[in-house]
Amino acid sequence: MTLFSVEGKTVVVTGGSRGIGRMIAAGFVAAGADVYISARKTAEVEKTAAELGCRAVPADLSTPDGIDRLVSAVAGPLHVLVNNAGATWGAPLEEFPEHAFDKLWNINVKGVFYLTQKFLPQLRQAAGADDPARVINVGSVDGIRVPALESYAYSSTKSAVHMLTRHLAQRLAKEHITVNAIAPGPFDSKMMAFALDDPGTREAVAQSVPLGRIGRPDDMAGAAIYLSSRAGAYLTGAVIPVDGGITC
Repeated sequence: MTLFSVEGKTVVVTGGSRGIGRMIAAGFVAAGADVYISARKTAEVEKTAAELGCRAVPADLSTPDGIDRLVSAVAGPLHVLVNNAGATWGAPLEEFPEHAFDKLWNINVKGVFYLTQKFLPQLRQAAGADDPARVINVGSVDGIRVPALESYAYSSTKSAVHMLTRHLAQRLAKEHITVNAIAPGPFDSKMMAFALDDPGTREAVAQSVPLGRIGRPDDMAGAAIYLSSRAGAYLTGAVIPVDGGITC
């Protein structure tokens, strides 16, 4: 077993059918992990699972039934839970709807908390002093800095994810379960498609990043694998920006 090995570990990636979730799931599959991916749309998650060579669990994780469906589909110890499922919303301040806050709170924050809660028995089965079980929450650089866009509910809920990560990390450390967050910058995803699908805007976004480019799949997969391997076993309660230096 090498320092960065995750071979043989059971991994759940929510929102794994596309974007950042797919990047993370693909990295774990390539590294020899047994991967489950979930998403709301059955055809989409099953198509991605077939392409990657992993298991598909269609589930709406903003609901208790969806959470129960995913938890019951995973047999035995769970070594790594990646809470990636999320949503965004943009609207002018005067027009920003209350239901947007409700929707994003349910998906981005409550979904992370209650899925982690429900998976605790299986995470505890996998946990050990030398090789803890891992929870990785996907936050955002927009939960660290004030974004340029009017995405009030998104930035607020992602900031909440970062604090929830720290709170859970402190509570679960004694049980040998680490909890960390990744805060992505610009990556190719549905949330960024409005900007990155246009060549001119894409170039402008890339030039706003100190490292001068958009994030690549290996950048995201590498961060998740590090946090899940022996190399990351002593790290908990951290929020790691994977953003090319935006939050420096």
